[in-house]
Amino acid sequence: MANETASARVRPQFRNLGLAQIRTYRLPPAGIVSILHRVSGVLLFLALPLLLWLFELSLKTESTYERLRTTAGNVVVKLMLLALIWAILHHFVAGIRYLVLDLHIGIAKEPARKSALLVLAVSLPLALLVGLRMFGVL
Repeated sequence: MANETASARVRPQFRNLGLAQIRTYRLPPAGIVSILHRVSGVLLFLALPLLLWLFELSLKTESTYERLRTTAGNVVVKLMLLALIWAILHHFVAGIRYLVLDLHIGIAKEPARKSALLVLAVSLPLALLVGLRMFGVL
């Protein structure tokens, strides 16, 4: 270290992350899946009291069940339920991916990238399929 000159040392670079520079950095698919896994987990945690209340309403009496059915027929409520269905499915599929990674299977760069893309390729269409079924299209 004492023999190195100041110009020979590798200096840290300052990255000004303005809006123009953000486009030059691309988050890999594994990073996107990781962020979405955390977001879906937080969403499920925050929605848990609501889901438990809805479950209680569905089991209480016939009149509360019918009121729940009419409320769930609203388009806004259906979209909220679709978001929760996506959160459940994505969290489940990504969780399986992370369990496999914990077994040290597919931890190299390319297999991890492929498994992350597989998580997105499975969870999004599955949520869409369940959503179409929920809306009565299928």
